[in-house]
Amino acid sequence: MAFPLYCIPNYWRLRSSNSSGYLIRQGVEMIRQGTISILVLTMIASCSRDDPASNSIKYPDTVKVDHTDSYHGTEVADPYRWLEDDVRESDAVRLWVEKQNETTFAYLKTIEERDAIRARLEELWNYERFGLPTKKAGRYFYSYNDGLQNQSVIHMQARLEDEPRLLIDPNTWSEDGTVALASYHPSPDGRFFAYLVQDGGSDWRTAQVLSLDTGDVLADKVEWLKFTSLSWAADGSGFYYSRFPVTQDGEKFQSLNTNHAVYFHRIGDTQENDTLVYLRPENPEWLYFGSVTDDGAYLVITVAKGTDDRYQIIYQDLRKEGSAPVMLIEGFDFDYTLAGSIGSELYFRSNNAAPRGRLIAIDLDRPGEWREVIPQTDDVLSKASLVGGRIVAQYMQDAWSLVRIHDTHGKLLSSVDLPGIGSASGFDGMVDDPETFFQYESFDTPPTVNRFDVVTGEVELFKKSNVDFDSDDYVVEQVFYRSKDGTRVPMFIAHRNDIVQDGNRPTLLYGYGGFNISETPEFSITRLAWMEMGGVYAVANLRGGGEYGEAWHKAGTKLQKQNVFDDFIAAGEYLIAEKFTRPAKLAIFGGSNGGLLVGAVVNQRPELFGAAIPAVGVMDMLRFHQFTAGRFWVDDYGSSNDPEEFKALLAYSPYHNLQPGTEYPAVLVTTADTDDRVVPGHSFKYAAAIQAAQAGDAPVLIRVETRAGHGAGVPTAKIIEDYADRWAFLVENLDMKLPEGYGK
Repeated sequence: MAFPLYCIPNYWRLRSSNSSGYLIRQGVEMIRQGTISILVLTMIASCSRDDPASNSIKYPDTVKVDHTDSYHGTEVADPYRWLEDDVRESDAVRLWVEKQNETTFAYLKTIEERDAIRARLEELWNYERFGLPTKKAGRYFYSYNDGLQNQSVIHMQARLEDEPRLLIDPNTWSEDGTVALASYHPSPDGRFFAYLVQDGGSDWRTAQVLSLDTGDVLADKVEWLKFTSLSWAADGSGFYYSRFPVTQDGEKFQSLNTNHAVYFHRIGDTQENDTLVYLRPENPEWLYFGSVTDDGAYLVITVAKGTDDRYQIIYQDLRKEGSAPVMLIEGFDFDYTLAGSIGSELYFRSNNAAPRGRLIAIDLDRPGEWREVIPQTDDVLSKASLVGGRIVAQYMQDAWSLVRIHDTHGKLLSSVDLPGIGSASGFDGMVDDPETFFQYESFDTPPTVNRFDVVTGEVELFKKSNVDFDSDDYVVEQVFYRSKDGTRVPMFIAHRNDIVQDGNRPTLLYGYGGFNISETPEFSITRLAWMEMGGVYAVANLRGGGEYGEAWHKAGTKLQKQNVFDDFIAAGEYLIAEKFTRPAKLAIFGGSNGGLLVGAVVNQRPELFGAAIPAVGVMDMLRFHQFTAGRFWVDDYGSSNDPEEFKALLAYSPYHNLQPGTEYPAVLVTTADTDDRVVPGHSFKYAAAIQAAQAGDAPVLIRVETRAGHGAGVPTAKIIEDYADRWAFLVENLDMKLPEGYGK
């Protein structure tokens, strides 16, 4: 996402020479001296760019500055440092984005299939979607979308057989659909409905409260929330939440977030009167997440200092007025994820002495005595919940779901019958209510929402999505391949059942490989559209994820991050060897940490791929920790502040390893202007660098979405436009032929 076909007349004159190259060199020197702004130099450069000899696209020119940083005695150039500036605050960056978007959209508009892809996406997307119900005080709350609504609404009903009542419609909050409902939280007494509002895709949230009795939105407004849920007091008098201090507008989307704290908001009070519950100012980098147990007896505060699942646990006895928070588990050594409570016992999923996970119970009356409830198994315990006096244990076996029911002493009682290779999620509820809900889906199976009685084992369909396709026309399989070091890696492959493995199938390989996140089979309209178009879709379960527990995760972090890239490259080689595709027909796609993955492997094996889409990627591995939430990722990536980790980061950082004169595959970088998770400067710098380095004819472009963030809360209309552009880009650059009449 530069400045070519346009020049502002008479904006600036330099008298020394008529040579455009001389003007740029002089301009760079003036930037060093502070006598000319980057904005001015940008405009000068925009008038002086010649067509790249190796590419027919006239890219906007991007000014290089003479900036270097010293890391442990190594000088590292950062010629596009100025593109880190906030696009909302910098005229130069804003202008650069505008010109890059002009170039990108001009290119995309020339792709004849784009309109047909967009039309079919819209047609497929027009189906009813239902969220998992939350049950509070005898009422059910769930999200609903009639198909093409920009934002899902919230329905409420007293009984499952009743007609639902519309409770909240976020589509009325903004004309363009970019103000979204981030989450909702009914009070346990049934009087209030608190919800978090997200604006323009930002991670910042504002809490508001609706009276369920009157339907009125109360005056209560709680701001500056980020990385938080809301957890109600048992009597519905108020809720606990986490927030950061007020941030200046100019720093809101880029500055580091520190001094997270837990507060209590009492309904009817102003935020200024909220009670500070917990803060450790001597540890400004810590994060706090408060959760009230079902019986309202305890507030459990989970303390984190990064994205690694290693926590401290603090609790407060809410039955005793004035009681202070007490440290229960000290030291960031292991995962302790609260599963629920019965009386004075707190249940935690933990990887302490169990890298694939086990369930333990800690009696707060005897906190030094831990009870193992469910021991570690060969499968990974991904989640546990206490519902109806039972324990619902959700497992992964080779990255797909198994669900087992245990009593509170850990005895296995039964299993939930699932249809096949797919993902089950949900199973939340109250410890004294045997009714819970779960969702099942797979690559070829739209989500179904099911009611489950944990005592009887009865499964009853609650809501089903009907999509305009026949699942019998598709195949989902799981294969295993060997990575560079011999590690056995699983991969899902999905496609139409009439696909012939002749080495000519356009294939899209997706990966993530980080932060203990597991890639399980999920249904997606965009993936369905790709397969319907004749493409093969593959998902590689790379190291760095959580598919096989903590050892699998750690094998793809810090000094071992290269394993992730090797796994992904080996997945591509497998698809070629098995004659699904060939390099010219193979595309790769990933977002966030997956964007980093795509950028890194494009640098390492550019000849292996025909196209690449790195979305909202972490592209500058030496500076990521200096912006917003980036410091939390040091657990997975390491930090350039450490000499050994610096060497590893520099060796694969996508921005730093682009080589001028290389023929790169077609690349479409995507990001958004209000992404305050992975700030868009990552993508801006990478796009500028790969445009300068590209020696081949394949396009290297950047698409910058406006009023959007890292992915959450994006309106349906924008998602459809985005994926129509992505798939059209792949159709063009993989020389893909759509089925006759597609999208007509």
